[in-house]
Amino acid sequence: MRLVFAGTPETALPSLRAVLDSPRHEVAAVVTRPDAPSGRGRRLHPSPVAEVAREAGVEVLQPVKAGDPEFLDRLRAIAPDCCPVVAYGALLPQDALDIPRHGWINLHFSVLPAWRGAAPVQHAVLNGDEITGATTFRIVKELDAGPVYGVVTEAIRPDDTSGDLLARLSVSGAELLLATLDGVEDGTVEARPQPEDGVSYAPKITVEDARVDWSAPAFRVDRLIRACTPAPGAWTEFRGGRVKLGPVRPAPDAAALAPGALSATKNAVLVGTATHPVLLGEVRPQGKRAMTAAEWARGARIAEGDRFE
Repeated sequence: MRLVFAGTPETALPSLRAVLDSPRHEVAAVVTRPDAPSGRGRRLHPSPVAEVAREAGVEVLQPVKAGDPEFLDRLRAIAPDCCPVVAYGALLPQDALDIPRHGWINLHFSVLPAWRGAAPVQHAVLNGDEITGATTFRIVKELDAGPVYGVVTEAIRPDDTSGDLLARLSVSGAELLLATLDGVEDGTVEARPQPEDGVSYAPKITVEDARVDWSAPAFRVDRLIRACTPAPGAWTEFRGGRVKLGPVRPAPDAAALAPGALSATKNAVLVGTATHPVLLGEVRPQGKRAMTAAEWARGARIAEGDRFE
């Protein structure tokens, strides 16, 4: 089939490379978000998808909005049979959805209808799900509600961060997406409506959502930090400044500490929660590099009575 691939972050790269390498499909163009500022200098940089597409000699389309008339005219001129989508990051208007004869087929990182929305992997980790997966479905106007072509599942490990889990799903999901496109071309796969039961939503997790509440139980603190790793990054306050935190380890055998209270030894730092303490991992003070908890404690001269707010 003649394809126009839509995607933006690194998560989309396994799928993009899969369709580029497929002898059955032609990637006529790629749609991605406009160049965005990043790095210390805040200079504009293309998305990972744009960079890979240009390396492959594929036309790159970067509309500010997917409803821009110039973009829609170019898409009609390309005349794709289908538009696979992986983490594009923008809403698609009906005028765009109507152009390819096989529609826009999205790879979503949950087992729909669970966790519709922008942050399905983060919410699966945050809520302690044991199983998640990826789903291919045809995009309709309602959020992530279109009929489903296929599903793969993936166990969530006890120490998985969102980044860990998404990395695995992006690979298995790429295989699913390619199989779906092959089946659509052959007429051997059929999209089936999602069940009405089991719908849940996964809105974007904001920086404020990522603030650690030390009055929560240890299991909740652990899940929140893993869910927010690597983005937006879990954080807390210490001596009036913001401190980012990497994953922690529950320490059920450690002596009890008040919520947020710190206890430092030569090689470890414990923080109190509503239940048992957790063992800090990586710490990144505001404006400084990431370091081990023990390094941070030595530099900060942690003393009795110090705490995270």
